[in-house]
Amino acid sequence: MNSVNPLQPIDLKKKLDSREDIFLLDVREPWEFSLAAIEGSENFPLGEVVDRQQEFVFEEEIVVICHHGERSQTAAQELVESGFKKVHNLVGGIDAWSQVIDPTIPRYGPNG
Repeated sequence: MNSVNPLQPIDLKKKLDSREDIFLLDVREPWEFSLAAIEGSENFPLGEVVDRQQEFVFEEEIVVICHHGERSQTAAQELVESGFKKVHNLVGGIDAWSQVIDPTIPRYGPNG
């Protein structure tokens, strides 16, 4: 059975830099996504992922993103259980991305 693959921010950057065909699935709430997002990512709040998975069913490789990596792990596991083959969870979420890769992306607290 497939499992969720953890993906470090530096490894995601390498994939993006080499123009790999990956779908960046951000499962945070829209207000969070509006504050900070990785360029090219698409916002599908966690509560909508399962119901809207037909919108990205043809994506071969998916990287799931949230604030710190917990909601994205949940969503990634749901996708694996639904039959998606290559699913990654961005370790540390957008917060780690901001700290390690792109400090121009603002960091925010749990309550905004």
